[in-house]
Amino acid sequence: MVSNLFDLRGKVALITGSSRGIGRGIAGAMADHGAAVVISSRKADACETAATEIRNKGGRAEAIPCNVSRPEEREKLLETTMKEWGRIDILVLNAAANPYFGPNLEIPDDALDKIIDVNVKSVLAMCKLVAPTMRARRDGAIIIVSSITGLVGNVNIGAYGLTKAADMQIARNLACELGPDNIRVNCLAPGVVKTDFSRALWEDEAAAKQVTDRTPLGRLGEVEDIAGAAVYLASKAGAWTTGQTIVIDGGDTVKGF
Repeated sequence: MVSNLFDLRGKVALITGSSRGIGRGIAGAMADHGAAVVISSRKADACETAATEIRNKGGRAEAIPCNVSRPEEREKLLETTMKEWGRIDILVLNAAANPYFGPNLEIPDDALDKIIDVNVKSVLAMCKLVAPTMRARRDGAIIIVSSITGLVGNVNIGAYGLTKAADMQIARNLACELGPDNIRVNCLAPGVVKTDFSRALWEDEAAAKQVTDRTPLGRLGEVEDIAGAAVYLASKAGAWTTGQTIVIDGGDTVKGF
């Protein structure tokens, strides 16, 4: 009975930014729990590699490349997914961009525009596209991958954090809007996880030590640490959880002086 709480058999999960890192880990975990998954990111070959890995393990996966900042590609992603699987039960919005590292007051306009386009506008746009299909069935789970940078101040990646704070508010707003249709909307806020996206930080021994020294659990995150929470939110186990941001950071944000 307990295992059934996390059973995703019969579900279809569409995961953006899922050819590598956290998104790929979430896709693999959901496939392991029985879901059919759509692997999507900008590069077709990377998507196919990730999908093939899942299929080789006995899972069901399709690769559908998409640049989420482009409206026509978002629409094609939805159209192709619906044609292939006929439904979307779980939407995981993991695609993100951070082209700028430096002081907030010096960020170029084009860099800020890109961060907002990918991390905020595309998130809301994907929700707008997929929500009607979930409303029609009166069931669904939307998971936005945010970041602890949306909870704290930061000198060098503040613009990225700004967009991740916005993602948390999108989840709260849509939880209120879609709740009457039995659609849950939540955020995950990871700390520093060992992925290519954060490689510059965790490969820097001094920077990595600074993080682990202030983190109660004393280590950086692994992809599996985030994937498990995503399965929870997508499954029966998370059936009464909505509008929340689950922080997964080894305690980084709770430690005081």
